[in-house]
Amino acid sequence: MIAIGQSPLARKLGAFVALSEAELAILARLHERRRTFVAGRDLVQQGRTDQAAYILAKGWVNSYKLLADGSRQIVDFQIPGDFLGLRSVLLHTSDHNIEPITTIEVSEVLANDLIEAFAETPRLAAAVLWAASRDEAMVVEHLAGLGRRDAPTRMAHFLLELGNRLRLVGMGDKTGYDCPLTQYLLADALGLSAVHVNRVLRHLRDEGLVTFRDGRVTFDDYPGLVALADFDSAYLDHQGPLLK
Repeated sequence: MIAIGQSPLARKLGAFVALSEAELAILARLHERRRTFVAGRDLVQQGRTDQAAYILAKGWVNSYKLLADGSRQIVDFQIPGDFLGLRSVLLHTSDHNIEPITTIEVSEVLANDLIEAFAETPRLAAAVLWAASRDEAMVVEHLAGLGRRDAPTRMAHFLLELGNRLRLVGMGDKTGYDCPLTQYLLADALGLSAVHVNRVLRHLRDEGLVTFRDGRVTFDDYPGLVALADFDSAYLDHQGPLLK
């Protein structure tokens, strides 16, 4: 097992605040109840009450809203270091589904676990609040993308954001990253058809900007892709202004 100080969540929160040994010990306590879930079976279900939250340690998941006609809109993808279902613990009822894309390893976290941990270390609570605020900023960007960006710009922005998130937890760099997302998943997330996703990815590859092939995103021209997407990572700011 990875040392807790090198876990994805610790790396993510460590971008905001330098975690003390006591805070790392509390994080380790939150990771004690480990569980494994297979791909394709919902981990959190929309409308259910009294569900646990989870810390994602390995694998990828997607969060989606199920509509009355049976269609769905993917709200976001979660990667190691992210909380899953945190709102469903705090609000008692889940407003979305969470589905593993790959086999995942998670740590189950109950409401009392969080209350006790935050009471013991307010700095850790502030770091988790920072992470939640960052997630909210991403949702705002996604809404702007769906409403105002054309398909190539939307795709470029999404791939850059995902790369930025993965670098934070040691799973990518400016050359690229491994990515298990299918074109169907990208379509549900970006408001495009799978055929349109294929066309856009081919266009970006032909322009020499980015290649997405065989589960790997490769940035062929990182500055060029940033320019196309007008990508400003300020909303993903990793330098927390407090508690250093």
